[in-house]
Amino acid sequence: MQQRLPAAAGLATLTVFLAAAILLPKTMSEALRDSAFDLVLAGDQPLRRPVASDLKVIVVDIDRASIDALGAWPWPRTTMARLVEAVASGRPAAIAIDVLFAEPDDRSPAALARRLGSVTGHAEISTLGESLPDGDKLLAQAISSVPVALGFVLDPDRGRALPGAAIVSRGSLPFDDLWQAAGAIGPTPPLAAAARGLGVLSLPGSTDGAIRQIPVFVAVGRVLMPGLAAEALRLATRASSYLIEGEPATLVVGGRRVALSRDGLLRLAPAPPWRRVTRTLSAIDVLEGRADRGRLKDALVLLGGSAPELNGLRKTPADPLTPSVQIQADAVEQMVAGRVPRTLTAAPIAQPLTVLVIGALAVVLGAALSPAAGTAILSGAIALLWIAAIAVSRFADRLVDPLTPSIAAGLVFAVTGGTAYSLTRRREALVRHRLEQHLAPAVVRRIIEQPDLVKLTGERREVTSLFTDIEGFTATMHRAGPEELVTTLDQYFEGVAGIVIKHGGMIDKIVGDGVHALFNAPLDLEDHPQRAVECAIAIQAWSEGFRRRPPAAAIELGRTRIGIETGPAVVGDVGIQSKLDYTAHGDAVNMAARLEACNKELGSAICVGPGAAPRCDAALLRPLGRLAVRGREEPIAVFEPWPSDAPPSWRDAYLTAYAMLDCDAANAAVRLQKLMAERPADLPVRRLAERLTSIRKSGPPSASPTLTR
Repeated sequence: MQQRLPAAAGLATLTVFLAAAILLPKTMSEALRDSAFDLVLAGDQPLRRPVASDLKVIVVDIDRASIDALGAWPWPRTTMARLVEAVASGRPAAIAIDVLFAEPDDRSPAALARRLGSVTGHAEISTLGESLPDGDKLLAQAISSVPVALGFVLDPDRGRALPGAAIVSRGSLPFDDLWQAAGAIGPTPPLAAAARGLGVLSLPGSTDGAIRQIPVFVAVGRVLMPGLAAEALRLATRASSYLIEGEPATLVVGGRRVALSRDGLLRLAPAPPWRRVTRTLSAIDVLEGRADRGRLKDALVLLGGSAPELNGLRKTPADPLTPSVQIQADAVEQMVAGRVPRTLTAAPIAQPLTVLVIGALAVVLGAALSPAAGTAILSGAIALLWIAAIAVSRFADRLVDPLTPSIAAGLVFAVTGGTAYSLTRRREALVRHRLEQHLAPAVVRRIIEQPDLVKLTGERREVTSLFTDIEGFTATMHRAGPEELVTTLDQYFEGVAGIVIKHGGMIDKIVGDGVHALFNAPLDLEDHPQRAVECAIAIQAWSEGFRRRPPAAAIELGRTRIGIETGPAVVGDVGIQSKLDYTAHGDAVNMAARLEACNKELGSAICVGPGAAPRCDAALLRPLGRLAVRGREEPIAVFEPWPSDAPPSWRDAYLTAYAMLDCDAANAAVRLQKLMAERPADLPVRRLAERLTSIRKSGPPSASPTLTR
């Protein structure tokens, strides 16, 4: 039960988790998977060394300094033309502009003249505009001087077509989930005609709005169009077309091979922060000649902006304000390096199997091991899972989700371990409750904290055994009704057991009307003989008060008699497999039982044997004589605690009389008679005197009183 119930709870949790993972809405499963891939790629990135490339990527950034120097955005087309000309003067391999020029220029002199002529109806004013500076023409001229890729955005409402890219397919196209829209919004016709290529600027957001992928290809209507990064790479490599191979899905452009995913998207890997700094030039520095234009030679230049006015800041896993031009530059560098992270083909099968395996491991660890050991091993297994996922990404560019199995393992282990812990706590509480019925709470705490202290299999140790018995119990049993008797005994045993436990003893067993207690077991107890005697005195005092109160008084409960002896014993679990008792066997145990019975003849309430008496305070006990007992060749001396009301002078006189028993029995008898007269209620003195008188009449004059048991 201790292991089956936690295992069943863990397996049920694992089953529910697998079902939930399969039935989870697509948006939620994608969000979880994206988070996992973010962590894997972030762990992969520091392990990669910079790879030298034959194609430089430079970003010309329209930043805050450029806006402050050249005016508010949007800039006039003449300013953009100047910037493109400045970049082109550096003789780059190609330029990709991450800005949409969807509307004709309306701020240049030519545009103003045409608008004024249209408003006033004077055709000559409109004709005059042909001779004035025209921003669109100037920008088109600048664009035509160098291979330039302009951008367009997808439009789900308009059906406007764009010039299609030159794409050649070898076999069927490998796309089955391509991003598509009914139409697109592109640059004005003069600019589109001057550009060497068009690429999509639209970036697909994940469920949390972050940009994790850029389109390599999209579908505009029924036309396949490239992304801006792919088109920039085509122009930079002077390729006239794209070649798409079906199996395996690969894009060939300018002699470079780039793996393709089924959705036509490229999963972005995080770029080190220093990379974006080193490849970026400020637009104002390029325009004013402060930038090293030698860096532009034969480079692929992406022109865009980080200033908020351009509305080009996008959320990414690494930065909530990433310029879209930097995202495009990251994509170009990934394609140049041939790095295309993508999921495993077997992921739909491998993922549930991984969850099942590590979940089963969590069940075993939670049910069989301690929380600390199980947590350590499971943490190691989860760490290995993450290391494997990062290694697969590093060396094979395949993305594996270790987050879902980790969550499954943690949840299953928590349920399994929590159930096992609850059962353990419940079992400990039951054990504690049972033990506290036999032992002092402090001893129970020590045993629970250090179970090895108790040797249940058996050990030889010195113990002090204490037996109690109720005088005349057989007659009491006949007098009392069953309910009265049980009620009285319950209260009686509760009181006696409480006193034993308070004095550090252990309740061994309760048989009939008697209690057997052990001191110095199962753990060491300092001064255990003295504690046992003090316990007996407390029991005797309490029981006398108890028998005078209801319900004991109603059934005339007899007085309690106690026997105590100290000696070696074998202690441990004894019994059958289904019923074991922790008990003690030895002469001291047997002797304590016999001493308890001797109280009847001795007239005492507490009889202490020769093994326990010397270990107690000398002022605590008085001698009662010698007993001849079975198993002992010589009679043994027995003792009892001094009556609390006996004055010191009387005690001295008693000890003097007792010392004369062996040498001057006659004088001892006289003294005992005198002592008995002073304390007529002291029954042990009366019985000792009677035994002495009986021996003097029947035996030699010097014989001492010995009781045979």
